Amino acid sequence: MSQILNDNEIKEFNKNGAIHLKGKFDIKWIEKLKVGINKAKINPSPRFTNHTKDEKLPSYLEDFWTWNLHEEFTDFVYNSPTAKIASELLEAKRINLVMDNWFFREAGSKSKPPFHHDISYFDFEGSMCVLWIPLEPVKKQDGIAWVKGSHLWNKLFLRTRFNDGHKVDGEEGIVNGIKYELTPDIIGSKENYEFLEWDLEVGDCVYFDIRTLHGALHETTPKSDVNRFTLRMAKENSKIIYRGDWAKEERAIMEANGYKNGDDLNGKMFPVLYELNSN
Repeated sequence: MSQILNDNEIKEFNKNGAIHLKGKFDIKWIEKLKVGINKAKINPSPRFTNHTKDEKLPSYLEDFWTWNLHEEFTDFVYNSPTAKIASELLEAKRINLVMDNWFFREAGSKSKPPFHHDISYFDFEGSMCVLWIPLEPVKKQDGIAWVKGSHLWNKLFLRTRFNDGHKVDGEEGIVNGIKYELTPDIIGSKENYEFLEWDLEVGDCVYFDIRTLHGALHETTPKSDVNRFTLRMAKENSKIIYRGDWAKEERAIMEANGYKNGDDLNGKMFPVLYELNSN
């Protein structure tokens, strides 16, 4: 399989922590993901949640680890270009799936994601990237913003809930030998940061380092329904490393599937999506 990205794109990803890639996904993949999300809303997993507290208000829905529950998601993770792109960005010999998420934000929803980075939310450690792909055109003021270069800060921030109110899990300090801090008040000190944000057309996507801070920067309310799909993917030698009690629910799922602290991200829950010279 020929190279999808050029050297400048890979350098930009490594330097900035996020990159906008234009037109890498054929419309058939976008339509397939839409079908999958529509099915998933009707038949959610036990991990499904509505982040909007007031059920009378337009909702902000999420579910994860659903890639093997709906054939559209399964087809996408195995057969779309996503894993090959991840391998080039991470200079990886092997790419394993870590976790999928889908998000659905109803028109008029005021709920939004906080600034956060994905690395500290779950018991994962290693070189990982995330695909963020909108299923409709999106203007930058309505999308996600990434804090340029924040993947290089060498800091870990506590998990912030997506639910309205954005409750922080845990307290600052050392947990299992690792230091965690409160996420800086990005919204209240915008002038201190440089942001990466883009207008995206259907078929465009953003890939970002799992340590890059990102969230909703602007106070906007969508005028129509919004569908997003994300994938976390890991380079070889990534592992399960137990974090705080905030990750215990997801940890219990992994333990029920036979995983323990220190295990490789591989196997049943974390299948191989790409291997060098296998295609």
